[in-house]
Amino acid sequence: MTAVPFPKNRLLAAQRLSSSLRLVGSSCVLCLPALGIAVAHAQEASLPEVLVSDQRSEPNALQLPSTSASKLAVPLQDLPASVSSVSAVQVQERADYEVVDAVGRSVGLSANGTPGNGGLSFSSRGFTGVNSVGVAEDGLSLGVAAGTVAYPNSSWGYERFDVLRGPASLMYGSGTMGATVNAVRKEPSRTSSSEVLLGAGSHGTARAGLGSTGALSDSLSYRLDVYGDRSDGERQLGNSDSKKIMSAIRWQASSDLRLDLTADVSDQRPERYFGTPVVDGKPVAALRDRNFNFLDSDIHYKDQRYKLKAEWNVSEALVLRNETYHMKADRHWKNIEGYDYDASTRMVHRYDYLEIGHDLEQSGNRLGAVFKPGQHEIAMGWDVSQAKFTALNSSPYTGESDVPLTGGTSGYWDSPDPYKPRMTSRIRQNAFYLEDAWKLGEQWLLMAGLRRDLYDFDRMDLLSQARFDKTLGGTSWRLGLTHKLDQNTSLYAQVSTGHDPVNSLLSLTQSQTGFTLSKGRQVEVGIKQQLPNGQGEWTLAVFDIRKKDIITRDPDRPALSIQGGKQSSKGIELAGSWRATKAWRFEGNLGYADAQFDELLEGATAIDRAGNQPANVPRYTANAWAHYQTGDWRASLGLRHVASRYTSNANTAQLPAYTVADAVLGWNLNRSTTLNLIGRNLTNKRYAASSYGSQWLMGNARSFELMAHLRF
Repeated sequence: MTAVPFPKNRLLAAQRLSSSLRLVGSSCVLCLPALGIAVAHAQEASLPEVLVSDQRSEPNALQLPSTSASKLAVPLQDLPASVSSVSAVQVQERADYEVVDAVGRSVGLSANGTPGNGGLSFSSRGFTGVNSVGVAEDGLSLGVAAGTVAYPNSSWGYERFDVLRGPASLMYGSGTMGATVNAVRKEPSRTSSSEVLLGAGSHGTARAGLGSTGALSDSLSYRLDVYGDRSDGERQLGNSDSKKIMSAIRWQASSDLRLDLTADVSDQRPERYFGTPVVDGKPVAALRDRNFNFLDSDIHYKDQRYKLKAEWNVSEALVLRNETYHMKADRHWKNIEGYDYDASTRMVHRYDYLEIGHDLEQSGNRLGAVFKPGQHEIAMGWDVSQAKFTALNSSPYTGESDVPLTGGTSGYWDSPDPYKPRMTSRIRQNAFYLEDAWKLGEQWLLMAGLRRDLYDFDRMDLLSQARFDKTLGGTSWRLGLTHKLDQNTSLYAQVSTGHDPVNSLLSLTQSQTGFTLSKGRQVEVGIKQQLPNGQGEWTLAVFDIRKKDIITRDPDRPALSIQGGKQSSKGIELAGSWRATKAWRFEGNLGYADAQFDELLEGATAIDRAGNQPANVPRYTANAWAHYQTGDWRASLGLRHVASRYTSNANTAQLPAYTVADAVLGWNLNRSTTLNLIGRNLTNKRYAASSYGSQWLMGNARSFELMAHLRF
């Protein structure tokens, strides 16, 4: 885009500021690999099966439009919001075949998944968990029930993973105060191509993937992605497996009308590991490789997703879209989830015999229009959905047993509590949104958006037949301004609001009927810049988020829970990529979040937590990658750092900070085949990835995989 002429003094000032920012950007990116604290969202990485001598012609990520952060096709460079992307090329380059690994390297994002929350739980900008950091696929998120998100788990079949940081209620509704991860599928193409992934490695790990696309007729094209993996794991009962099929048919009815039909199924059986007992704030070394679950324990997630999407380009100034969908999730847990170690008796006491089931279905329709009157581009629409949730369990979860430190047997499931349906709930949601991008000349873009969410909830206890209902509503908005100093440099500022549920919306209880949605607002300023000659890019964001109406205790009657608590977070996020030479390329990011409770009372005696750091929130996160390519060979080294995190809001126990090193050595065997040797956790760091109750879930030890990736 060519800038309109400025007055001479303003032009000189803009040029000086742009040059200074470019120098700062280059310096920041240069220092990241040297400090070992950074990572990545550059899109200019070479396709591993094609020999590319100069990548400066490849587009930077900032030039791409964002469909995850706006209903309008505004390039990331111009968008007054903080968004990063992890592309399919980067996923292959880093060998991040799990979604949690791929997005866990994004700036400011850390993973705290457990078997109890489905594994897709993250922390971002001081807020944590599935009720504050959302997960979606192509903009659609399945209603969160009982604090669980389990799909999508593998990165195969996706074009990229976008992370919109800060309140995202304007795009995704409630439960997105910290960030939202959006998985963007690969689409059908009329150009035929196929790819195959085959790999094997430590602990009996094996994986295979197939992707294919092409034309079926003059107007039909398809996309098919099939993936599966399995592993024996590092400890007893560590075996896991998953498989999925993603399919799509595209009908190009005319040059202006397109219909896409997708159908997906997924089946996961994660490792049945709920952690290692801790004594005096440290995991018991002799127990780190043990698993104290039942031999016939079970964790099983099954998902089905169907979607029909139509897009009609009525004219150059008007586009209509409609999307009808149905999603279903069946989940089952049957495990012992609590373990305590008694050093005097050298026995592990087991408790919390839990059998739980989720039956969740959601159907909906999204209708939207984009039109362009004058210098405006406007999106408006109506989203409607209905979700039904049935919870099965074996409450009150009695049963206890002891296992010796050495010897003994894990035994089989034996619980006196019957497993049966306990409650059913239903939510009907209506959301209306309006978004406007207004070009105020060539250098200025003003964006404003407004959304209203309405939730009509009802619940029935299947044992007592008692019923109750609840109506909830939330209004969110975003106002942002971007100023382009030149073609490659943008400054932006925005104010946005959002809302989170006090509990998963489908799991509200009778005692929570008097609560409303928790509300929050964010102020953010930032810089985005592409380096000269396509050498890279860098972004800097500074944020301040304040959230109110979180659950606290009544100071006069501590036995009662009320709304009135407050939480705040402020911080800075720096990310960049830099191609130093034709052989060397660096990527990195650093996130800092100073989060605390401003008002919070907990427990039966209303203990004051004001000033404490929220559980599972690290103050620092950092990632770095260095890539070296010569001829047909490529070597990549990555570092991932997560600072210490408290295991509870009481701030009495911490998970230690950790730094993990990964590496990939790649060889282009020919123009269509790449072989990769992958090493994970090269230093064999023993660390706690997250906590579950009083246990620590230990991260994976050192492992290796040999991978073949073929394209034809």
